[in-house]
Amino acid sequence: MSVPGKSRPVSVPNIIARKGGAPLVCLTAYTTPVAKLCDAHCDIVLVGDSVGMVLHGLPSTLGVTMEMMVLHGKAARRGVETALLVIDMPFGSYEETPEQAFRNAARLMAETGCAAVKLEGGESMRETIRFLTARGIPVMGHVGLTPQAVNAFGGYKVQGRGEGAERIRRDARAVAEAGAFAVVLEKVTEPLARSITQEIPVPTIGIGASPACDGQVLVVDDMLGMFSDFRPKFVKRYAELGSEADAAIESYAEEVAARRFPGGEHVFVEAAPGASVGGNR
Repeated sequence: MSVPGKSRPVSVPNIIARKGGAPLVCLTAYTTPVAKLCDAHCDIVLVGDSVGMVLHGLPSTLGVTMEMMVLHGKAARRGVETALLVIDMPFGSYEETPEQAFRNAARLMAETGCAAVKLEGGESMRETIRFLTARGIPVMGHVGLTPQAVNAFGGYKVQGRGEGAERIRRDARAVAEAGAFAVVLEKVTEPLARSITQEIPVPTIGIGASPACDGQVLVVDDMLGMFSDFRPKFVKRYAELGSEADAAIESYAEEVAARRFPGGEHVFVEAAPGASVGGNR
């Protein structure tokens, strides 16, 4: 079933207008086939820097490069027709100066055709977000647990407990005031995420946050159950494709080893003289 009312491309103003309305549906995608599947059901398709861990086997998102984001952004663009395509700016591509951020954000948009970029950070990114949005680059913010700062946090820890709550509240306000059209709240305590959603004027998109957020996002491979050894509390498995794929590959290996595959229906015979031969894919 597709998202109701999504008959034309989703724009940044469409997303802003959904504040307090029907929840925004968002998933990550890094390839054309998966982006096409997500596009049919999502308002936002995010090419996350999580691609480094999900598809490239990196231990964190810190090793992701601009070239990787451009490559996967182009792939996702080929599968997206109506959803808003947003691409993460990788670590080191925007923190130095607003001018550096503009050059790299402009490159992402020009080379991939995405509609917006996402960057991590709160008050420290206020001027950068303001600089980008003033120059026509829509920005999605990201506060709470920001994976690119995992070393500073000392791990992927829940944020917003105790004195940390006020810091995250300030970060969310700063990002919204600077012009971000939406803010991702990651791994933030539920009451705090609920409160921030009520306080800021732009949509919040939760991941491990609150059902009260204006939308939700998950890494598509997580919700499809592609991994058996990684299952955060905030991820709901809607399928177990990893175990199904493992069983299928095992069956294939057994049939090849036993010479049961390929069978007669999978090979081609020599045609009789003058006969028409088709289906030789």
